[in-house]
Amino acid sequence: MRVQLVTMPWQPLDLPSLQVGLLHRLLDRVRPGDEVREFHGSLRWAEFLLDRSGGRLRPRDYEAVGSGAVFHGLGDWVFSGVLYGDEEWGTGRMRRYAARRGLDAALVDTAVAMRRHAAAFIDACARELLGDDPEPVDGPLVVGFTSTFQQNVASLALAAELKRRRPRLTVVFGGSNCEGPMGHALHRNHPHVDHVVRGEGEHALPALLAHLDAGTPPADVPGLCWWDHGGDGGDGRDGGNGGVSRANAGTRRVVPPADIPAPDYDQWQTAIEASPVLEYVQPKLVVEGARGCWWGEKHHCTFCGLNGAALSFRAKPGERLWQEIEHLVRRHRILDIVTVDNILDMAYFKDFLPLAAESGWDLRMHYEVKSNLDRGQIELLSRAGAVLLQPGIESLSSRVLELMDKGVSGARNVRTLRELDNRAITCAWNLLYGFPGETAEDYARVLAQLPALVHLQPPGGAHRIQLERFSPYYTDPSLGFPKRRPADMYQHVYELPESELADLVYLFDTEDAGIGGAIEERLLGAVAAWHTRHHTSTLVMEETGQHGESLLVRDRRQGWPHRTYWFDGWHAAALRLLEDGRTAAALRRRLAADGHEVTDGELDDWLAQARGLGLLFTDGHAHVSLPTRHVPIRVEVLPQEAAR
Repeated sequence: MRVQLVTMPWQPLDLPSLQVGLLHRLLDRVRPGDEVREFHGSLRWAEFLLDRSGGRLRPRDYEAVGSGAVFHGLGDWVFSGVLYGDEEWGTGRMRRYAARRGLDAALVDTAVAMRRHAAAFIDACARELLGDDPEPVDGPLVVGFTSTFQQNVASLALAAELKRRRPRLTVVFGGSNCEGPMGHALHRNHPHVDHVVRGEGEHALPALLAHLDAGTPPADVPGLCWWDHGGDGGDGRDGGNGGVSRANAGTRRVVPPADIPAPDYDQWQTAIEASPVLEYVQPKLVVEGARGCWWGEKHHCTFCGLNGAALSFRAKPGERLWQEIEHLVRRHRILDIVTVDNILDMAYFKDFLPLAAESGWDLRMHYEVKSNLDRGQIELLSRAGAVLLQPGIESLSSRVLELMDKGVSGARNVRTLRELDNRAITCAWNLLYGFPGETAEDYARVLAQLPALVHLQPPGGAHRIQLERFSPYYTDPSLGFPKRRPADMYQHVYELPESELADLVYLFDTEDAGIGGAIEERLLGAVAAWHTRHHTSTLVMEETGQHGESLLVRDRRQGWPHRTYWFDGWHAAALRLLEDGRTAAALRRRLAADGHEVTDGELDDWLAQARGLGLLFTDGHAHVSLPTRHVPIRVEVLPQEAAR
């Protein structure tokens, strides 16, 4: 059997598809007689746009539509006209949506320009995959699409064209867009999709292929959707192809780490190294150490819909993960590593991270972590090669963090921001708001202190949360979002009734909760100001004196007087102790233990003075010092780079 694994736009151009890489290696292992090929449609699309537009539509435009507009559905809309056989389909809806949401006109024009090439691209993909002969003997028998975020419509459009040209071809869909009811809705509304794997594919795909070999119905493959051509239609829907859409019951069994292979990226590397897109991107390797979320198993963050039905946490042993990374780095000669784990396995501080740190390699790793790491853990991550962390900070208000069930305080999050600067680690985070039960006062206390944080890394933006399928807010309407409907953007993506969209889509619109009005405007304005002032702002503390007992703090933050402060005695000791964050009572006890007798009044006066100077962040009763130990490393984007 020939199996063609396909990843369509909008897979990030600098990354291989982990799903394709995993399934390729898996099939090589469990079905060695099959011929497995890969089709990197995202790379092909970027090449196609470069060529057909005469270089005007570049990879930066691809990223703007595919990633930057992910919550507006522009990437899917680009291909919806092909799927529905009408180049103008949904154009009016999209433009009205863009006007309502205030989308950048240049971004909309870019998507429109891309759409003019979509039909020709799908035709070119089908010809490349099938050739010109309608039924060649050696043609692919099974085409498997992996779909995440905005990959649905391009994949559906190509699948439909493949089936039109070769009806006996078998089309299989999988990926996070196919979890739970989404997979069944995708299947029953698109008769040209033969099978949908709902959930993890390591066990399901080989089982399905065995049924295809034998010509037997796959009724025993957990979670699989398939067309029953002999059924009576009692529990499915007639898709117009003479069959009834069946959705097999799922299973609580998750794929154990031992069954998750290391990915095979050989064909991807061959493709990208031969591509003109290589001039515009820095290729990275994608690895997977763990699935699920150990925090979410006990405290599922109220807004988070990641992991779908497979929240159960499991991780590869650290030694094995390091062996996989070592093999991939040596084979592909690429040092940039992106991990897809939703949360770092804490055991990796004992095995995987020390191995990476001791390797001596100049790795550049990207990782998602929980934001309550201590200084030693952040230091080890830095030595191991972590250059970008996504710590899930989300807010600097402890009460709002409680509403999220994040298990961390605002003071701890500020401390994390400071320590990441100390270790020259880029922090990717967004400030979220709009949680049921939050108040203007929750934000007013933080907003008053944001100008003091201008030297620390700002959030990517301040965003009102959107209702995500599988999140506690979605599964339990009583938590604050009783009314919901498929997000407005899907009206220019799919020609389906709302009842079907309700099962198919991941994002939902609902009535706003939490703050609004003037306090929301203040929050948005404060975050914008943080971005504007950050690049030239520093607040640095250095030890001085014969034994380093004194401290110099140089304040060069925008919006603050440029001054240098000198602290000695218990004042210097207090500023050091507050690097870890403490209450006034705990600080006084530590000072006394170190031989500094300070009265409550003296300490309160000093804390008030330090807050007034913007040297402390106060969160409830906790205080955390803000100066960094070094001038943070900042990379200035050159004009020619920004233009790409």
